[in-house]
Amino acid sequence: MTTERTGRDFEGKVALVTGAASGIGRATVELLHARGASIIAEDRDPHVVTLARPGIVPLIADVTDESAAQQAVAMATQRFGRLDILVNNAGIIINKLVVDMTLDDWDRIFAVNIRGVFLHSREAMRAMMPAGNGAIVNVGSYACFQTFPSIAAYAASKGALAQFTRTLAVEAIDHGIRVNAVGSGDTVTNILNHIHADGPSALADYGRHAPIGRAAQPEEIAKVIAFLASDQASFMVGSIAMADGGKSVVLPA
Repeated sequence: MTTERTGRDFEGKVALVTGAASGIGRATVELLHARGASIIAEDRDPHVVTLARPGIVPLIADVTDESAAQQAVAMATQRFGRLDILVNNAGIIINKLVVDMTLDDWDRIFAVNIRGVFLHSREAMRAMMPAGNGAIVNVGSYACFQTFPSIAAYAASKGALAQFTRTLAVEAIDHGIRVNAVGSGDTVTNILNHIHADGPSALADYGRHAPIGRAAQPEEIAKVIAFLASDQASFMVGSIAMADGGKSVVLPA
């Protein structure tokens, strides 16, 4: 039986959000906290400390580090007594053709986009299993299903994320833990700042090619994440909820 969604429907819940310093991660932290959750906000970017306030504990850490995943989960249980929600949001993209990509480029993308998800999911499940409930939400992309030149490693990592989500879901549900993912579309964040002078502007431009005619704001994706983490999604297991403005249902232009 589910509860009706209210303004404080995450009251008493504890969440861990990776990639929390900016963009979708930051918007998710703000939304879950506004709706009552206590949160460990993890990011390698020191700017994550600006989220600090009662009920939000920042953690500067690299998601690819096994000890970081262990530390983040331990902080949740030690500071707040439990862990109910994990949002695997941290991710990177490197735009290069395969012939120009280095092994370090490839390995870095998979380390952040997949290894970090595996490590945090494993540690979170170990903390959630004794309680017999919990929710894990992975942040994917329309690149789970579509692709274009120069994003081979990113698209491969997001395809792997989709399959990891499905496989973990069938393992976790036996313990009352639901695992789902959101397939996000182009969202106005700074993820492209390393290759564009103004990453958010570039993403806003890319987003105009979606059927909806625009890119998403981080808050729009955060709302889908919150839904998947909530009791309102109690019958969703192993789903990839596409929040991409219709981009995944049309052929690339």
